[in-house]
Amino acid sequence: MNPPAHNSHVPTAVHASPMALNQPAMGAAYDEEVIDLRQYWRTLMRYRWGIMGFSLVVTLLTVLVLMSMKPVYRATATLLIENKNNNVVSIESVYGIDGTNQEYLSTQFEILKSRSLVEKVITSLNLQSHKEFQVEESFNWKGMLPFQLPSKGEKNSNSIGLNQLVYTFLGRLRITPIRKTQLAKVSFEANDPVLAAEVANALGQAYIESGLEAKLEVTVQASSWLNDRMGNIKAELNEAELALQKYKDKEGLVGNAGGTDIANKEVDLVADKLVDARKERLALEGVYQQIRTVGSNNSEGLQRISGILRDQTVQRFKESLLEVELKRSELAKRYGYKHPKMIAVESEVLRAKVALDAQVVSVAKGIESDYRAAVASERSLDNALAGTKGNLQSLSRKRFKLRELEQNVETKRAIYNTFLQRINETSATGDLNSANARIVDPAVVPVSPAKPKKKLIAMLAMVVSGMFAVACAFLLEALNNTIKTTEDIEQKLQSTMLGLLPLIKSKGKDKAIKSYRAFVEGEDIGFGEAVRTIRTGIVLSSLDSPQKTISVTSTVPSEGKTSTSISLACALSQMEKTLLIDADMRRPSIGKVLGLDRAKPGLSALVAGTADLSDCIQRYEEGDVDVMLAGLIPPNPLELLSSKRFAQALKVLEDKYDRIVIDLPPCQAVSDALAIAPLVGAMVYVVKADSTSATQVKAGLKRLRDINAPLVGVILNQVDLDKSSRYYGSDYYAGYYDSYGYAAETAKASKNQKEEQKIRAA
Repeated sequence: MNPPAHNSHVPTAVHASPMALNQPAMGAAYDEEVIDLRQYWRTLMRYRWGIMGFSLVVTLLTVLVLMSMKPVYRATATLLIENKNNNVVSIESVYGIDGTNQEYLSTQFEILKSRSLVEKVITSLNLQSHKEFQVEESFNWKGMLPFQLPSKGEKNSNSIGLNQLVYTFLGRLRITPIRKTQLAKVSFEANDPVLAAEVANALGQAYIESGLEAKLEVTVQASSWLNDRMGNIKAELNEAELALQKYKDKEGLVGNAGGTDIANKEVDLVADKLVDARKERLALEGVYQQIRTVGSNNSEGLQRISGILRDQTVQRFKESLLEVELKRSELAKRYGYKHPKMIAVESEVLRAKVALDAQVVSVAKGIESDYRAAVASERSLDNALAGTKGNLQSLSRKRFKLRELEQNVETKRAIYNTFLQRINETSATGDLNSANARIVDPAVVPVSPAKPKKKLIAMLAMVVSGMFAVACAFLLEALNNTIKTTEDIEQKLQSTMLGLLPLIKSKGKDKAIKSYRAFVEGEDIGFGEAVRTIRTGIVLSSLDSPQKTISVTSTVPSEGKTSTSISLACALSQMEKTLLIDADMRRPSIGKVLGLDRAKPGLSALVAGTADLSDCIQRYEEGDVDVMLAGLIPPNPLELLSSKRFAQALKVLEDKYDRIVIDLPPCQAVSDALAIAPLVGAMVYVVKADSTSATQVKAGLKRLRDINAPLVGVILNQVDLDKSSRYYGSDYYAGYYDSYGYAAETAKASKNQKEEQKIRAA
């Protein structure tokens, strides 16, 4: 909340709750979440009767159900399941499992619960005719019909069908393995203890017999199947080998991997030659391009090419030319140009130059010839490499098919060898007739029933139902997002708590009227003291610059803002000259509840200028306060309240009165409160306890804070103190209005009023 500067010095001792007095700041107080166990306790106290009632009802129903249940007896036989290797192929091939691991035991446990085994036990013990599995006769409604229904082949016997009996049997059967052993407990439950023991022992014996039968049958089947299969596998192996050889002959495949190893070596060789040829061509290409640029017959230009200058023959010719030129320069110092020696030297120089030019041209043409040869060699090798690669690719494709045929042969041969080995193992072994299980501890007739455990179930029902009821209570409390306590105002709304107003309890049509006049009549001492506490907080919040105009608003209608405005105005009138203005142009109610003349002009007439100030003010003698009613309701109240004439009228009234209390409409319903907010010195926000949701209140406060409304605090209205004292403790709210024993006097007076009402009713 961002109140104006003149409200920044509000004393925290007046507005803050006792919990907040020891905290440095509201923002810092709730930055860290603290688990308040008292809040959980209050929730439990609030719903304690519902929790205990629900738990009691569920427990009673559970006890009634337990009393009607028949006792169930459990008999248990201990069975030893031994791991013995089979003599047909192996355990893996005959049974499809590994007898050395836990999977074997798990499989045997499932066999114990198999349908075929259960049917054998049912048949051997003739359970279909046992009285425990007979269907109780139900009400024959078909006999009451005036006509005969077509028969569907229904059985006249009371015994259930085999399928249903199997499901019932399995539902009563329990197979429990003992960890880290080869033992298993076979348990059966029945209402007859003798039957439970007979079934447990019969099931174990039937399992042993079925194991022997299964081994014998599997051995015969395995031997016959292996012998029949061997001939087919041998023929398939010969066919696969023949197909492999035909494919090699057809494609002309030789060597390892279908000839791809030879092709790979050839590719590597050609690739190396191609790399060398490309290097040679690249080395000559630069010099060749320079020669083409200069011209192959331009000796002078060719001599400037570094590739030609590096030729040893050209270097020797240049050295010869240099020696002749040196000789000519020495003779020129001694003789003239026409001297025979000079003429001879000039001839030598000319011959040396001609020889050098001829050699340079010859070297250039040789480089051109070498370059063309290098290009031709590179092209030839490139073509050869492409052909070799194509051949390799063809061989690779053939190799895939070859590899497929080879793998087929290998697979057929491995299968053939495996079957041959299995046939030899089957012929060499002969201990199939030994049983792999035995009963080590037969079941005995149980003496006491195994279930139901009536005491335990009843206690669990009571505990679980109680926990469920507690969870529902916390869920209801979490879903209840209303403002119920002062802590909700400080924590959820982050606002200052001015005080609370207790709920005025009355019945009939006088309930609303009594709440409006509760302060004036003074019957409820606690209510009057709460209003005076709020009055003191508002007055002390601005000692330096008194807030003459105090507006009262709420979030939604029916929160008690009008009764709060009347009570606050009457409380202020005991100290100062006070005016109460009904600015709720939408639903004015002050004139009706105070019994004033609503036909007289009011606020609308004063702002419109159709009546004088004295004509618009009425005197409420009981409360010793002046009142200005809303008057004639205009078509658009917002324009009237936001006009300059209303502001001017408010300034005139501030000069005549010490305090002005304005009753505004709810800020979430209309925008009248937002329009008047800049004109008043203080705004009081009323919230109805345990009614208005925190989301709505926060939205209303946000609208006021967005326009910097001078909010001084929140009043929690219509607080049921009797109910709150049961849930939160008798002194939870006392600190906000109790002073010098007023709370005790209020409780005593309230008790006396209830006794008087009972006497009158009697």
